[in-house]
Amino acid sequence: MRYKAVYQGGSGEIVEKKSRFIAHVQSAQSVEEAQQFIDEIKKKYWDARHNCSAFSVGIDSVVTRSSDDGEPSGTAGKPILEVILGSGIHNIVIVVTRYFGGTLLGTGGLVRAYTEAARAGINQADIIEKIEGNRMILETDYTDLGKIQYLLAQNGVTVENTDYADKVIIHPLFPKEDKQRLCKALVEATGGRVKIVEEELVYFGTVDGEVLVFD
Repeated sequence: MRYKAVYQGGSGEIVEKKSRFIAHVQSAQSVEEAQQFIDEIKKKYWDARHNCSAFSVGIDSVVTRSSDDGEPSGTAGKPILEVILGSGIHNIVIVVTRYFGGTLLGTGGLVRAYTEAARAGINQADIIEKIEGNRMILETDYTDLGKIQYLLAQNGVTVENTDYADKVIIHPLFPKEDKQRLCKALVEATGGRVKIVEEELVYFGTVDGEVLVFD
């Protein structure tokens, strides 16, 4: 399984006819965590006309909610939620704060503004693809090292680190759906000489070239 998630939250802002729309994006692993973030933003921006929100939590069983917070029904929370669902990001909450600029935007204008603000917030957040897979250990002689490194590179395999001693110990991360195929290919490429040990199941990803592993 692979899915997109918020690695680091962010905020973005747009101005529409002097109304300010400030979007705050954060990771949320539960309904309670999402609601807590919404309450924090409402407290921080207590003087704003509206703090509209939406969230999606869960991977297999997804829970979604949205709030117009006083805006006309369907003009704020729903557009924010549609941005979330269209992005494919899981476990995410977005709150869009509006400071009224004195000019009514109308139904269509509100929908566009809240949609654009939510997108601006996501664009300022760090989004990561989390991949379900196994930590692995590959033990090999130096004679087979080139073959193994080539095979891993050709398949885009993420490697946490490599230890060079009498033997070479490679610590790759195999996506769950590719594990059997990769193990078979390694055995065939080395004539069965590579030693393969399967470790725990994790989620992993990369941000700016850095390998990240999640429990």
